[in-house]
Amino acid sequence: MGLITASGKKGVVASGHKETSNAAARILEEGGNAFDAVMAGMCAATVAEPMLVSLGGGGFLVAKPKTETPRVYDFFCQTPLEPRPEDEIDFYPFIADFGWTQQEFHIGMGAIAVPGVVAGLFAVHRDLGRLPIKEIVRPAVELAREGVRVNEFQAEVLHVLRPIYDATREAHQLYASPDDESALLKAGEIQKFAKLADTLEWLAEDGEVVFYRGDLAQQLVRDCAELGGQLTLKDLDSYRVERRRPVDFSYHGAQIAINSPPSLGGGLIAFALNLLENSRFRESTVDWGSETHLSDLLRAMHGANSIRREFSLDKGCTDQRMEEFLDPEVIARWRAIPVGQLFSRGTTHISVADREGDLASMTTSNGEGCGYVLPGTDIMLNNMLGEEDLNPQGFYNWKPGMRMASMMSPVVAHLPDGSYVALGSGGSNRIRSAVTQVLINLVDFQMSLSDAIQAPRMHLEKARLSMESGFSEEVVTALESVVDEVEPWGGQNLFFGGVHAVRWSPDRTLSGYGDARRSGHVAFA
Repeated sequence: MGLITASGKKGVVASGHKETSNAAARILEEGGNAFDAVMAGMCAATVAEPMLVSLGGGGFLVAKPKTETPRVYDFFCQTPLEPRPEDEIDFYPFIADFGWTQQEFHIGMGAIAVPGVVAGLFAVHRDLGRLPIKEIVRPAVELAREGVRVNEFQAEVLHVLRPIYDATREAHQLYASPDDESALLKAGEIQKFAKLADTLEWLAEDGEVVFYRGDLAQQLVRDCAELGGQLTLKDLDSYRVERRRPVDFSYHGAQIAINSPPSLGGGLIAFALNLLENSRFRESTVDWGSETHLSDLLRAMHGANSIRREFSLDKGCTDQRMEEFLDPEVIARWRAIPVGQLFSRGTTHISVADREGDLASMTTSNGEGCGYVLPGTDIMLNNMLGEEDLNPQGFYNWKPGMRMASMMSPVVAHLPDGSYVALGSGGSNRIRSAVTQVLINLVDFQMSLSDAIQAPRMHLEKARLSMESGFSEEVVTALESVVDEVEPWGGQNLFFGGVHAVRWSPDRTLSGYGDARRSGHVAFA
């Protein structure tokens, strides 16, 4: 945590855990590039942040090789090709109490979507990696065998999501306290993943075929058939990483590349910033946190929420649909509405920059996990088919064989001063508001990474405006006149996302900042 700036270093990493950052920095130190490092960090995160990241989940990478344009690697989860009848699947709800809100999730074997993390690891390595794959996974292997001390954040997640870790004997054993097998791990205790270490070495030796067509695939498919899951060998064998062009647009002199359709987050952030293209933020008389700043920001947030409904984006976001809602006439229509008339989950991020100018921005998720642990691997599979945010048309109404949409929005931005920034956030629906606000802080208010990320945030959900403390009472009072409800928060909170960012400057100065809202950590090599 904290802003660090340095020259003459091999690279910089910002992530949600010290061990994740250190693993990626180690690969940079050993001669790897930013893409080697981000994949090493992802593998380490499956050990250090196992409630958020898993080889059984999915994610996205925005990659910017130093001499090339950015590209997106979509290795997110996919719906099964042949859904089973509802009465045959293992699929049930539980309520998670986060303190600030309660949320219903569905878990069980029937919640598993086709995982993409393993395929993503090998695809990125083949295209952009420099070091052997065995070197990439080694920090995670060692970490899994030596163990990781559970921090306060991880212990709290375990407490909130305990029904998942009590769902099966195997899940409970994986997260049981060494002092009391009936209890889950507590902060300060050590968690080891010996079987995961063996699995990573196996994958490095034999490749992703083990997971998608070999012994692990066979085991997963047998268990799905017997225990109420929906995956088949055809689902696993047909899975492919999608390489896409990012949503690429300019905003006040910055060139921004962000995750593209079928995911929603990138397009909605692009829409919000397009609404702000003629904002008054660039005027020297407009201060951060002023009524002008926050009322324009509120308009952009509401516009993004509404355009999602107006264009039925939850039914599917395509490049064509995105072009329609980014049409200048649509943007102009939303800009013309007076602000007073506007109203009547487990995810983590890693950003890496190396000295040569390669940048990697990667967001991954396992949902909350479904409770099923693939035998002999320590890998808990995802519950993406049980995520309400990812299934807005209903849990049984998804289209077979389709890449699932997501709010995950990794970004690489070329700023007006010539520097590049890689950033992203966890936080479900709050991802887009967190990323939008940090980009505005960097571009319009020319803040440092630390100031841009530390600044108080707000988030609009329907007509409720949630606001961290730090905004003036006068401005909050003004906003109360245009929204149904203003919900004040007592300080920073992980509800508002966790933006981890790195910056590369043309003089090869590197800096990074890890968001304290989600236990951020920065490491240099």
